[in-house]
Amino acid sequence: MAEEHLKVEEKLKTYRILFIDEAIRSGRYPNSESLSRELEVSSRTVQRYIEFLRDTYGAPLEYDHQKRGYYYTKPNFFIKSILLTEGELFSLALFGPLLEQYRQTPLEKNLQDIFEKITASLPSNISVDASLLSSNISFIPDPLVTIEPRSFQAVFTALRIRKTLAFEYRSLADTAYEKREADPYHAICQRGNWYIIGYCHTRKENRLFSCSRIRNASVTKRLFTVPSDFNPCRYFDKQIGVWASSRTPFTVELLFENEIGTYAIERQWHETQTVRQNKDGSVYVKFTTTQMPEVLRLVLGQGHTVRVLNPPELIVLVKAETKKVRQMYEKGGLTDDSDFRDHKKLD
Repeated sequence: MAEEHLKVEEKLKTYRILFIDEAIRSGRYPNSESLSRELEVSSRTVQRYIEFLRDTYGAPLEYDHQKRGYYYTKPNFFIKSILLTEGELFSLALFGPLLEQYRQTPLEKNLQDIFEKITASLPSNISVDASLLSSNISFIPDPLVTIEPRSFQAVFTALRIRKTLAFEYRSLADTAYEKREADPYHAICQRGNWYIIGYCHTRKENRLFSCSRIRNASVTKRLFTVPSDFNPCRYFDKQIGVWASSRTPFTVELLFENEIGTYAIERQWHETQTVRQNKDGSVYVKFTTTQMPEVLRLVLGQGHTVRVLNPPELIVLVKAETKKVRQMYEKGGLTDDSDFRDHKKLD
């Protein structure tokens, strides 16, 4: 309730400042008393708004004692309709550094244009740049893949006007591109990576396509209709990942060692999660998802600090993957812990 009240107050403040600006520009020389009657606020409140206009927006305000009212010494002056608080200016200043994560992607120019339009609508004496941020703040963006700009635009054009897309595609395990045609039903952005779900005319089924593996895309003249029973949520879990071949829900149960107990407690794993810290400091985490491959990656990434309790299929996958990893390194000559220690001495 308190937050809603603050939002209402901020809107009222914006309205009143714009009203005062218009009244002054109209040439009718309003004063604190007349404005307080029209706005139904105290003269002291009006005076604060007048000072805000002068101090924040550099309004060339003067008081005419003969006409007993305010006027602008520069007739062409007016304030623009976007009024930002200090906190909003700070948030807007974040836009520049955050834009870095989309550098050299098809979205860069559009996002930059939006930012420039916002800043252009601000008063001329207010600039928005990284100088509003502390030099002690750093941004580490997610690593992004390269997407062919022309193909990216073609993908979203086909998605918007519902026409079949023709393109060349390279699957994850392939070394060459092959020609494909697909009807794009839905777009997904996961950690800066773009995917399209649609019907593949080559494979005769719905497939997931990574935009980074699409090239030479073009929009055909053939219209398509999205099936009425199509539900994009069946193909991904927005909190875990995108893996279209995984669609059956299952329950994950994990036990994190106490050495990373705080990390396990503070992280939002899933909207269905149950998180409980045990007396020994270990943390039990439980959630439901459809993304077995992504959960496998998550578990392997934590190494020995997490143990899978359920489902049994995930335990089998973890054992198989760790066996492959060990065999790979044994082929490289490191067969046990003593070999590893000796290897470290050479660094």
